[in-house]
Amino acid sequence: MTTFWSWYITILSLGTIFALTWLIFGTRKGQRQETTEETVGHSFDGIEEYDNPLPKWWFMLFVGTIIFSLGYLALYPGLGNFKGFLPGYSHLDSKTETAFATGESGWTGVHQWEKEMAKADALYGPIFAKYAAMPIEQVAQDEQALKMGGRLFASNCSVCHGSDAKGAYGFPNLTDSDWLYGGDPETIKTTLLKGRQGMMPAQLAVIGEDGIRNVAGYIRSLSGLKNPEGIEVDLAAGQDIFAANCAVCHGADAKGQQALGAPNLTDKVWLYGSSFAQVQQTLRYGRSGKMPAQEDFLGNDKVHLLAAYVYSLSQDKAEK
Repeated sequence: MTTFWSWYITILSLGTIFALTWLIFGTRKGQRQETTEETVGHSFDGIEEYDNPLPKWWFMLFVGTIIFSLGYLALYPGLGNFKGFLPGYSHLDSKTETAFATGESGWTGVHQWEKEMAKADALYGPIFAKYAAMPIEQVAQDEQALKMGGRLFASNCSVCHGSDAKGAYGFPNLTDSDWLYGGDPETIKTTLLKGRQGMMPAQLAVIGEDGIRNVAGYIRSLSGLKNPEGIEVDLAAGQDIFAANCAVCHGADAKGQQALGAPNLTDKVWLYGSSFAQVQQTLRYGRSGKMPAQEDFLGNDKVHLLAAYVYSLSQDKAEK
C-alpha cells in the first residue's frame, strides 16, 4: 500500500472514532442529570418521548465499543501499513522453529494459519512419517491409519467423489475395481500426487452425425446394451469407424489403456452415463476431466496415507 493511502485510511479511521467520541461526550453534557415527566415536545404517531438522559449502562456500551476499537486497531494490522503490536511471530517462530512465507512482522491471518499448521505438523508429523515409511498395502491394513486416511478423504476428496467414495457424474467410483489409470498402490499415489488430466476429443467434425450415431450404438453394444427402437444404427459401420478413429486410445478390443487414462468400453462402468443420448454427447463434443494434484497441498506423507485409504476401498469390495 502506498504512503498516501496508508495515511488516508489511518486519518479516516481514527478521525471517525474521535468524532464519535466527541459526539457521545458532547451530547452527554447537554443532558439533564435527573429523570423527569417532561417530554421532548414531539409526538410520533401519538407516542411521546420523555426528555430523560441516556441510561448510564447504554452510555458505557458506547464507551466500551470505542475502547475496543482503539485496542483492536492497536493490536491488529488495519491502519494503513501499521502492523499492530501483537507478536507477529516475525519470520521465525521460536516455539515451532518454522519460517513463515512472507517474513513480515505483525499479526496476519496467513501467519496465524501458518503457525497453527506448524504446530499441527510438529504434533502429527511423526505419525504421518511413520506410515509414510510403510508400504501402502501394509498401511491399508492398519485401523488407525485408515481412520486418518478417511478424514483426509472427507476433507479433500469427498466434494467430488462423494462421502461414500462412490463418485458421481463425471467423477469415478473409487470403491470398485474399474480404474482409468490403474488401481495398484503406487499408481494411486502417483495420481494423488501429480493429478491427472483426461481428454476425450470431440468427434463430430471428424465422423459426422451419422458416424456419431453408429459409433454410439456400437460402443453400447459392447456392454450388452440395446439401442433405442426407432433409431437406425449400423453396428458394422460403427465398428469400422471405431477401428479407424477410437482404437488408437481405447484399443482394438475397446478395453482401454490405463497409460492414457482411456476407459474400458466393454464393461458396464460409464463415467458420463450410458444412455444413447449421453454416449452420443460424449462422442459429439468430447469430455475433459481433471484430477487436481495434491502434492503441494497435502505433502507426500499425507498423500501416502490417503493413497492407502483409497486403495483399501477397492480391496474391501474385491474381498466381498
